[in-house]
Amino acid sequence: MTAEYDLKSTVRTIPDYPKPGIKFRDITTLLGDARAFRRAVDELVQPWAGSKIDKIAGIEARGFILGGALAHQVSAGFVPIRKRGKLPHTTVRIAYSLEYGVDEMEMHVDAIHPGERVILVDDLIATGGTAEGAVKLLRQIGANVVAACFIVDLPELGGAAKLRAMDVAVRTLMSFDGH
Repeated sequence: MTAEYDLKSTVRTIPDYPKPGIKFRDITTLLGDARAFRRAVDELVQPWAGSKIDKIAGIEARGFILGGALAHQVSAGFVPIRKRGKLPHTTVRIAYSLEYGVDEMEMHVDAIHPGERVILVDDLIATGGTAEGAVKLLRQIGANVVAACFIVDLPELGGAAKLRAMDVAVRTLMSFDGH
């Protein structure tokens, strides 16, 4: 059995959420399965085992869960990338495109030092708007974005390809057809 097959069976699909025609890929069932969660973390960081990673940057909110575990695994610091107005110290901010509009995300201005090697993490990559914004935000403060890791890829929506076009290595553990 492949890793994708094993892990894919732990992801719950919820039809017509958040709107009709969408199949929501819910990773909370994977996170709740200790063996699947451990395997997902191990598989996500496997290409960088033994290399120097300074920080793991996690996108709010499921990226925080994965990011903390990945940071522990590679002995790196963790940096939260949050929606505007959620961080208490001086921040750097970027606007990014959503399916229907624009939002903003931010991080502490001193969370990453220029040249630090960073891996970006979130649960799923779809259109890539949020991840693209996060990469730009990280690069804006001088981070060397080594890679972006996601449990789920929805390849038809093109997000992973968008990041690869930005010279970011992309690691995903499984893909699903459709939206």
